[in-house]
Amino acid sequence: MSTNQVILNIRFKIKPGKKEIFRDSLFAMINNFRNEPTFVTAIVSDDIDNSNDLVIYEIWQGTRDRWIQEEFPKPYRKEYEEALTSLIDDRIVSWLEPIGEWGSQLTNVTR
Repeated sequence: MSTNQVILNIRFKIKPGKKEIFRDSLFAMINNFRNEPTFVTAIVSDDIDNSNDLVIYEIWQGTRDRWIQEEFPKPYRKEYEEALTSLIDDRIVSWLEPIGEWGSQLTNVTR
């Protein structure tokens, strides 16, 4: 079952003392991509148990391949990616496809 949506769930392991700078950089990038036609939503969360971790959950219309082809090359992402090397120790990316949703209507999945 294809929903024609892709979810990026990204956990950032932020260098000690760099969380506020990283957060500002991330929020600036979100402000750039939030007007993209395939953007649905983004949720940014601090990890309660790991103070140097931050997680972003993004929903986009389309497929992973289309996102990589159309969104990743945007000029504002290049600047953001260059800044990341001094701000994070690691980034764990999960590409997800929604299969069920309850309580909202952000995905194309109905249950």
